Amino acid sequence: MAMQGKKGWLLLGALLLAFILLPFFLFGAQIETWTRAFLESAASRPLLIAMVLGGLLATDILLPVPSSVVSTAAGLLLGFVGGMLTSLVGMIISCVAGFWLGARFGRPLADRMVGAGELCWLEEKGRRLGDWVVVVARPIPVLAEASVILAGMSRMRTHRFMMLTTLSNLGVSAVYAAIGALSATINSFLLAMAGSILVPWLAMIIYKRWESR
Repeated sequence: MAMQGKKGWLLLGALLLAFILLPFFLFGAQIETWTRAFLESAASRPLLIAMVLGGLLATDILLPVPSSVVSTAAGLLLGFVGGMLTSLVGMIISCVAGFWLGARFGRPLADRMVGAGELCWLEEKGRRLGDWVVVVARPIPVLAEASVILAGMSRMRTHRFMMLTTLSNLGVSAVYAAIGALSATINSFLLAMAGSILVPWLAMIIYKRWESR
């Protein structure tokens, strides 16, 4: 069963990679030209870009925002430091909102927001990992949001929650901002897109493999 699950994730990753690469094989020159022009125009209004991208990340707990794509875009448009800080602040706000929602409204709202299955799965992992479940789940889509809501439901100590999520958010933000900044340096929109999609996929694969052991 574990092998079937691993094959499923590998197949998903291969399909995602093909989805990313195909447009670049067909329209690579046009996309790179558009990327250079977009980067040049974005450089004139960094504050606005930071507010928009940070705002998107802040609402990630309520809306289906692709946080890996947004964080990578922050590094692409604002450079490593600016992108990392923008991503970090947005993620912290999202975590605080999720923690408050979990503490205030409890399981009924959490089940509707992230799904009963994800919460039950995380609760089982929380019994083994304790508070560190919010760190382990941070790079993994859906589970990242579910873990902070679960932390609020379980009444995790606020200062410990803030310490663990801020440090993990810093690490995640740094990785995506670095990918985005490198993409800007070499004018490669392909690298930014590939990194923003494949990094969370790899995080899930690594976690699944660690869990199976």
